Amino acid sequence: MQNTNRKLGVIASFVGALTILIGAYGAHGLKELVDEQAIASFETGVRYQMYHVFVLLLLAFAIPLADKHRKRVTRLIGLGMLLFSGSIYLLVLRDYLPFDITKFALITPLGGLFLVAGWISLGFYLLKSKN
Repeated sequence: MQNTNRKLGVIASFVGALTILIGAYGAHGLKELVDEQAIASFETGVRYQMYHVFVLLLLAFAIPLADKHRKRVTRLIGLGMLLFSGSIYLLVLRDYLPFDITKFALITPLGGLFLVAGWISLGFYLLKSKN
């Protein structure tokens, strides 16, 4: 196994574990803090994050790509996960944060664009691939 693939697999595993912890907090810890609509938004962030953990695992072990292409797709998806899901988590908890996150509400769709760019890049690289 190539070192890049192994590192990506390790990262995806830890992000997956973090996603489970965040999801558990959303399912149990948020009930007393926010309304059901906010919990549903939080769950959307968790769901999209976990979907993309699976993509990272596939990139690490099952999808044949050149390392430079794998790294680009990984960076796009990683940044998309951080911005998309991370901003949703912060927006749900905005009343409990020491700063005003609502000014950064456009971060969520920007994160979505990075996720879309990651998927399009993956498709493009797979089309170009000779494997």
